[in-house]
Amino acid sequence: MIKNVSAECTHRALRAEEIATLLAQGCSCDDWSRVKVADGFDAAKVRNVEFCGDVRLGTLNGVFERPGGMVRRSLLTDVTLCNVSVGDDCYIRGVASYIVNYDIENHVFIEDVDCITGTLDSSFGIGTEVSVLNETGGREVPVYERLSSQTAYMIAMYRHRDAMVDRLCAMIRAEAAALRGSRGRIGCDAVIVNCGTITDVNIGRCARLKGATRLADGTITGDDDNVAVGRDVIAEGFVFAAGSRVDDGAVVHHCFIGQSTSLSHLFSAHDSLFFANCTCENGEAAAIFGGPYTVTMHKSSLLIARIFSFLNAGSGSNQSNHMYKLGPIHQGVVERGSKTTSDSYILWPAKIGAFSLVMGRHVNHPDTSGLPFSYLIENREGSFLVPGVNLRSVGTIRDARKWPKRDKRKTADLLDCINFNLLSPYTVGRMMSGGRLLNDLERTAGITAERFSFQALIIEARALRKGRKYYGLAIDKFMGNSLISRLGDAEIGDDTDFAALLAPTHPAGCGEWVDVCGMFAPKAEVERIAADIESGAIDSLDILERRWRTLHADYYDMEWTWVCEHFAEWYGKEVTELDREDVRTIVSRWIKSVTMLNDMLLDDAAKEYSLKSRIGFGIDNPEESAEGDFTNVRGDYDCDPFVISVREHTAAKRRLAERFL
Repeated sequence: MIKNVSAECTHRALRAEEIATLLAQGCSCDDWSRVKVADGFDAAKVRNVEFCGDVRLGTLNGVFERPGGMVRRSLLTDVTLCNVSVGDDCYIRGVASYIVNYDIENHVFIEDVDCITGTLDSSFGIGTEVSVLNETGGREVPVYERLSSQTAYMIAMYRHRDAMVDRLCAMIRAEAAALRGSRGRIGCDAVIVNCGTITDVNIGRCARLKGATRLADGTITGDDDNVAVGRDVIAEGFVFAAGSRVDDGAVVHHCFIGQSTSLSHLFSAHDSLFFANCTCENGEAAAIFGGPYTVTMHKSSLLIARIFSFLNAGSGSNQSNHMYKLGPIHQGVVERGSKTTSDSYILWPAKIGAFSLVMGRHVNHPDTSGLPFSYLIENREGSFLVPGVNLRSVGTIRDARKWPKRDKRKTADLLDCINFNLLSPYTVGRMMSGGRLLNDLERTAGITAERFSFQALIIEARALRKGRKYYGLAIDKFMGNSLISRLGDAEIGDDTDFAALLAPTHPAGCGEWVDVCGMFAPKAEVERIAADIESGAIDSLDILERRWRTLHADYYDMEWTWVCEHFAEWYGKEVTELDREDVRTIVSRWIKSVTMLNDMLLDDAAKEYSLKSRIGFGIDNPEESAEGDFTNVRGDYDCDPFVISVREHTAAKRRLAERFL
């Protein structure tokens, strides 16, 4: 919560000579006794100011460096101040109407603004209900300053636990109620220039508001990573978290904008949540739950009525959330890491598995959640599913590597718990069950079948068998990774006590895992948190936040518990029964899977250097200059940074494997 330093200082009444100076400089006031000033106040720096109500003024000794080397020194001029406190060393100039019912902290710069108004009847966006997924209501998430993707997920998606949802919402409503009747606040070192109307907006320290058209009923968080609100922005009923950027004509209505998220280039959003590191430009969002790293940057793209994270939406991506019957009541689930190609379309309801690619139009309500890393492709005959093929895609691996590098959050106080792992108990568990599903399809239709039907989707026999192979390689890679990490630097010999080395150290981790909007966790632990909210064991938002962080921090220990649970299912032997030869066998399978998957990635990368990829190079004399033009622009395959990194990764893993073989 923003704190007014000036209001805590001792203020005194104006002296007669100070009042005379103010009057001589065009100032006015009906009752000068209600204007109080700090010691060191300089009346000579106050001109053409109308005072009304209770006003407190600080010192005016600040210096502001403005763009282009311009320097401004503290003053108050051409403004009406009504029931306002102004901290030390501020600069306020050119407020066309007035500033009313606001507390302004130290070293704030305000210039050329229409008006800044506090109505004394607002919660500043806190408690605003955001109707995600279902535009007609039913999954409303009330927002507050420290809302995390995990807490929002529980409120929106666990509606079957109504007592838990009611308690969480009550905690947030209590925070909103505490703000009612309060004056607006502008934090220290904030900058507000060339803006229109600002009504009931709490503005955090170091915030930068430049050219915004209209802001109403919102909170702009103050932190060590400042918020920027730019030209022509219109926002109502909002919370902007630390490091967020809203600019270039963005229109925001009833939204939460998470840490280091950017909305710009005429992007419009209503009733939507965007958590850490989202980037949205040009298109439109309606009733979406945008988990971390939701990206849409193209015109004609509509994101509507769905939940996702780590999304990359192609140009013209579109969805429909109603079928012209009872209204916009249908929703979609697009699990983490998915991509939609240009002009793709999905008719909700539908559920798309993790790390999938969607190409073309799909109106048959697919549920591919049990077959992650797949392609969902339209052709003349309908929707085709290609299981597991995304495991060999360069794009998938590039995405997994770039997400941690593109974490723009500068603050040490991270709200969202984010796990970037491509392979986890969540995705590997899906691949294990997906492999069994593919086996069942083949057994039911017969091994000679050329096609298999799955939920109004078509799976080609060749794609089914390859998908099963890809899943097996990925599971071997994950299980081997986990085993090797658990062994660490321990000395490995014939007399090694593997049972002691590999015993689970965390009681949680068994059973199904879920993706709590960016954070992997055992479903049982998420249910335990829900139960503790219901019982009152978690009775504050701060305690809930700590529980999420603890659960996130315990990921690798819980992952190993899960691996131990499934060890015998995959390898035919319990982890506590392993001997030196078993470890050699598992590591051999591991390095084989790593090498084969990396070789597939290299083959996929090589397509970018094929003759087909050179079309358009050497434009005026392609037969002679295409190769040179291509090489100078795109480089050589063997020198490609991604190719080099994959080869280095394979070599490093082979060296690691030698220790166990």
